[in-house]
Amino acid sequence: MSDAQSPFQLLVAIDQRCRLLAAGLPSQQRTVQTWSGIGFRMGERYFVAPMGEIGEVLHEPRHTLLPGVKNWVKGVANVRGRLLPVMDLCGFFGSELSPLRKQRRVLVVDHQEVFAGLTVDEVFGMQHFPVDTFSEQLPPLEAAIQPFIHGVFQREQPWLVFSPHALAKHQGFLDVAI
Repeated sequence: MSDAQSPFQLLVAIDQRCRLLAAGLPSQQRTVQTWSGIGFRMGERYFVAPMGEIGEVLHEPRHTLLPGVKNWVKGVANVRGRLLPVMDLCGFFGSELSPLRKQRRVLVVDHQEVFAGLTVDEVFGMQHFPVDTFSEQLPPLEAAIQPFIHGVFQREQPWLVFSPHALAKHQGFLDVAI
């Protein structure tokens, strides 16, 4: 019975065989620091809004037209018992929304005293950009949109960093009456 091993010796032998046959750890990959935001499109331009500045993304809700407001104010919608003013963001900047209604979405902004829905042509969900692709050097932009752009991320096309909070503080956006 000298060949018999104790249970402990058996476990040690199994552990040694497992370690010999185990695959090596994968090589350590370089981690890339990223910035995340909600991607959307207005016309042919791509934008990304910081995560903390968009409360939610909705399908375009049915809304009631309001008299005596600027043409970019689409109306007011009831969203879970709360009245949401719906604004045409493209119209605010002087362009037109895409005729493809199925792709349109509403970005909800709830900042300080402003609760509003911003209708855009299309939303792409969360977008992640390597921090080193950010630049404060902006491409040529219309003067109306420049105060709300805080930089650009480069991919296949530029993604402009749009601040809904800056828009919510802008007097021209707050003044909706004709």
